[in-house]
Amino acid sequence: GQFENLQKATERLLIVVPLALLLIFVLLLTTFGSVNQALVVYSGIPFAIVGGIFALAMRSMPFSISAGVGFIALLGVAVLNGVVIVSYINTLRSSGRTLHEAVIEGAQTRLRPVLMTALVASLGFVPMAVSSSAGAEVQRPLATVVIGGLITSTILTLFILPTIYEWFEKRSLRSQTADRELACQDLDDEEQNAAQ
Repeated sequence: GQFENLQKATERLLIVVPLALLLIFVLLLTTFGSVNQALVVYSGIPFAIVGGIFALAMRSMPFSISAGVGFIALLGVAVLNGVVIVSYINTLRSSGRTLHEAVIEGAQTRLRPVLMTALVASLGFVPMAVSSSAGAEVQRPLATVVIGGLITSTILTLFILPTIYEWFEKRSLRSQTADRELACQDLDDEEQNAAQ
């Protein structure tokens, strides 16, 4: 009966995890109103997953249902850190800072809130990760995934996410400039044709 329950739980997890990822992306899209910025924040998810897998491997733990639940919890915190940084960079840009200035200042200013969020979540899971009491076999994988994922996610979010943001926004600005130049050229051509 236990193996059958495990199979059913695994099947449910195969539906829940992609659904959670899709829902996170939709929420990011509605929050920022930009596919580029939603993708930038979403880039924190692979950073978190790598840390969770690495932590499981270091502790020689197999992937289990509780580890899968840990990944879902981890994704929420990883995305939250990205939202904190990107929304602050957007605020700085709307107040008149250049793209590069906003990215640098945003990453520096949001360093403490991102670290505090990750530390509080990680330290809260430490007792579960080292637990050896009854039910620890369920708690340990979940806590291990969250702690390992938060470590890599936080480090990579603080250093790589601002770089990705700047790269995406530069591409977007170049594309908008090219579109404007093309529209101006079309107007000039129409005016010349009308004058002839």
